[in-house]
This record gives sequence, C-alpha cells and structure tokens, in this order.
Amino acid sequence: MKAKAVRLHGANDLRLDEFELPEITDDEILVKVVSDSICMSTYKCAILGTGHKRVHPDVAEHPAIMGHEFAGDIVKVGKNHQDKFKPGMKFTLQPALNYKGTMWSPGYSYEFFGGDATYCIIPSEVMELNCLLEYHGRAYYEASLAEPMSCSIGAFNAAYHTKMGVYTHYMGIKEGGKLAIVAGAGPMGLGALTYALNRDVRPSLVVVADINQERLDRAASLFQPEEIAKKNGIELHFINTANYDDPAAELIKVSGGTGYDDVLCYAPVPAVVTLSSDILGRDGCLNFFAGPTDKKFSATMNFYDVHYNSTHVMGTTGGNTDDMIESLKLTAEGRIDPSVMVTHIGGLDAAAETTLNLPKIPGGKKLIYTHLSMPLTALTDLRKKGEEEKDERFIALADIVEANKGLWCPEAEEYLLSHFTQTE
Repeated sequence: MKAKAVRLHGANDLRLDEFELPEITDDEILVKVVSDSICMSTYKCAILGTGHKRVHPDVAEHPAIMGHEFAGDIVKVGKNHQDKFKPGMKFTLQPALNYKGTMWSPGYSYEFFGGDATYCIIPSEVMELNCLLEYHGRAYYEASLAEPMSCSIGAFNAAYHTKMGVYTHYMGIKEGGKLAIVAGAGPMGLGALTYALNRDVRPSLVVVADINQERLDRAASLFQPEEIAKKNGIELHFINTANYDDPAAELIKVSGGTGYDDVLCYAPVPAVVTLSSDILGRDGCLNFFAGPTDKKFSATMNFYDVHYNSTHVMGTTGGNTDDMIESLKLTAEGRIDPSVMVTHIGGLDAAAETTLNLPKIPGGKKLIYTHLSMPLTALTDLRKKGEEEKDERFIALADIVEANKGLWCPEAEEYLLSHFTQTE
C-alpha cells in the first residue's frame, strides 16, 4: 500500500516521501499513525545522519522514517500476533527496544517503521519485547506524549541514594527530599514537574530553574505555587538564574542551605551542568538528562563533594516499558497532564522543516498529526490565524484551547481530526 513519511536520507536531509509499503509478514503488524510529537533527539538524529549511533550506515539507500513518539490504530495483524492484537485497536509503543544489544529504534533505524508517517510496519522484535501497547484512552496525543513522559519517569526511578558504610543503592528520588529541575521550564522539564508533583513518592520542595522568563511565566501560570502547596503539600519555586550573579548560592538559599537531594539537568550546556553539580546536597544525585551531540562534551563537576559529600552523577536516556505503562496509567487517572508540554500543532507536511529547525522554534512540544496538511501553528496563534485566513475552524480550535487554560486537550484533537482535511 502507499504511504507517506518524513524520512532521513543523510545528515540534514529530511524528505517527505511517498512510497510503497511491502506486505506484512506473519510476524509483523500494519498500523495507521495518527499523532507523533517531535523530540529533540529526532533533531539530533537529523543533523548527524550516519554520525548518530542509531542510524544505519546505508541510510542513503534505505532511508529511515523519523519520529518515535507516536500513536494510532492497528490496521492489519500478522497471524503470529492475532491472539493478542486486533484491527481497530488503538496503540502506542515503547521505542527504546535495546534488542539483542543493538541501538536500533523506530524513528532512527528502520526503513518502514517510524512515527512521522501515515502508515508503518511494526517489526517482530517490538512484539517479542512486549513494547507494543494497547491504548484505551480517548486522545491519541496523550499516548504520543506517554513516551517523553516515560523518559522523565525513568529518570526519577533511576536516581539513587546511599547510606554511610552500607554498600547498597536505594533507588528512586528521595521521599520528602528537595528536587531541582535545572533548565527545567521547557517541555521535558514541565513533564518532569507534573510527574514530580503527582507521583506516589514525592519531594517536599521543587525548584524549577531556567533563564527564559517567558517559559518560567508560562510554567508558573500552569503550576501555581499557592495551589500546589494546598493541593499537593509541596513547596514550589520558579527561579530565573540569569537574575543572579551567583545562581548556585541563590538556589542553595532557597533549599534552606542544605542543597538538593536530586537534581535533573535538562540542558547540555557546561555552565548548566556545573550549576547542577554545585547545588547538590550531601548524597545528592545529579541526573544529566539532556544528551549532547558533541562526543567530547564535558563540564566541570566538584569532585571534593564527590569524595566527602557522596555526591554522584548519572545519565538516563529514554524509559522502559514499565515507565511507559506508568505514564499511561497516571494520565488515564488524571493525575498527570502531559499536554503541558505541547505548544504547537501541525500536519505531516510541516514535520521535516520543524525537525530541522527545532532549537530555533520557541515553546514546547510540536505535535504532528500525520494525516493532515497544516503548517506548524502555535496554540497561541490559532485565533489570529483564523481571523487572518477567515477560517472559522481555527477560531473554533482557539475557543476550545482557551477554555482549557491554553492547553491542548481531547476536545481540541477531536475537533481537529473531524474538521480538517484528512489525507491517506
């Protein structure tokens, strides 16, 4: 069957291609993709091409479909999987396969498997690893965002702490502890924040530090500290570190002078990593979450504190299937709202340009609906676009979004999918 997809042909070479999908085998599943959210990791893949660890060396001859944060509907099931999966089921998946020691993953490594596509083929290893998940929720975008949410969930679960004289790692962030999310007012930081405030094991203090006041203001409007204190019993601060000559001293002051038990670093910038190290308290765990593109990236860390204060550093990339399931569960229960990450929507024809220019586009997550033709549009610009183009559909979307505190929501997605032109 015919499919369209944004595919990687080489470094900085993304193309919206139309091609023939082969017939599925008995061990494969054909799916219709509905939504895919664009990840900064996809940008890194696009600019590096075969220089990326997950991209195969013959990508010019066998271009790889981009996108790994996707959800949709199952269309056809190979006979080896018909006992578990049926046509018509909604699906999402955990893309961090780690299959037999390889780094292959959808959105980086497969010719016919990825999220920036109208249709794609899920290979056997996904089912073998139990990474294909049936989705019972209402909105496709929530399933797409379960993947980036699972990455932050994985970071929380992978944190660890120790006790003097005991050779045991106690996994997870410190209950009742102090948490700092550095460079944390972007989409992934806000995902981490909604999870930190609503998970079972919670900190007592959360500080979100950033240098972008516009992002901080948006975050503070979505997570109002007074309401969080009443509802969740957590002290919450938003701090612009650009306003201080000594940002580490200010952040430590907010912690009550102790420093932080857990620090998540969301920017691959040496000064940000050093700041994250400098604010660690005794036995503090620093998770360097943001993956750099520079293979020689390094930053200064205080090794006096490593030795005498038992501070430590680690890094995580992606989550596992359990993290993904937890994300879907908490979203379904209304405990976390991944829509706080979304600031733009667009169609498949906007995906390539958006991916290649991702660091230059302000805001949070860019959500692609793969069967629509639509320019990338900020949620805050929906009304303006409708008025300028005299298109009542954009005005109706703006009404829905504005009634939901400016956030994307199931009602908005349903209106979009029913009123905007679908393409096969």
